[in-house]
Amino acid sequence: MTEYDLSTREGRWKHFGSVDPIEGTKPTTKDKMADLQGTHKNYLFEIEEVGIKNLTYPVLIDGFQTAGDFSFSTSLNQDEKGINMSRILESVEKHYDNGIKLEFDSLYQVLRSLQERMNQNAAGVDVSGTWFYDRYSPKTNIKALGHADVTYGLAIEGETTTRKELTIQAAVTTLCPCSKEISEYSAHNQRGIVTVKTYLNKDVDLDENYKELILDAMEANASSILYPILKRPDEKSVTERAYENPRFVEDLIRLIAADLVEFDWLDGFDIECRNEESIHQHDAFAKLKYRKP
Repeated sequence: MTEYDLSTREGRWKHFGSVDPIEGTKPTTKDKMADLQGTHKNYLFEIEEVGIKNLTYPVLIDGFQTAGDFSFSTSLNQDEKGINMSRILESVEKHYDNGIKLEFDSLYQVLRSLQERMNQNAAGVDVSGTWFYDRYSPKTNIKALGHADVTYGLAIEGETTTRKELTIQAAVTTLCPCSKEISEYSAHNQRGIVTVKTYLNKDVDLDENYKELILDAMEANASSILYPILKRPDEKSVTERAYENPRFVEDLIRLIAADLVEFDWLDGFDIECRNEESIHQHDAFAKLKYRKP
């Protein structure tokens, strides 16, 4: 049995089973390696989307740097075997500036670079991140950072935008109307997880505060907004407001919808509220979909 010098890293590796590289016969330089993805012949079908998922990459949302979870795709012509996926990251790196700005204009430019680099007509991206913003306590006016989850979806064909979506998920307080009605005192409340997916009009300029307007529709219609910091006067205000504004999940999504239909820059939306029930072992939920005629 071969003895190895265990005082060296290489010796320890071989002691644990590592072996020397073989003398290979295949090319080792890129210009001599076979490019299977670049093979051209009839591959039967065009592919609408092919790409990568679960790419973690820095993003900037309203000046805050956070981690984005990206999915990128392009089309693939019938006569091409595959895409060169490394070019997706090369296209993203071209637009890196302490992160990718999570704005539709910035994402559009990334997709245009992706089209050019991949030599494809269509490209798309979906990216999720945490949106941080200033949130003031309702009575003492103490500032702290609130947050919600956002997902941007954008697709283009040629220079034309074919899909433009924004999803926001935020937590709220909901107080049970039934519990308030039947109980001598108090009422149970819970945390409601509200998700709104909006379909943005591709031909209309967005209001500068479009995210805030959507979030306000989600939160203001709940029994109460959630706050990072609450002093006693704030806590009194929040609990009393919740008692004054009881909401079933059905109530909440209808009220949110009534606000969203007024935005002329929305073509439609999907709303879901899921209550993490405080007196049941299950959750309650309601969903609503609306598209403008």
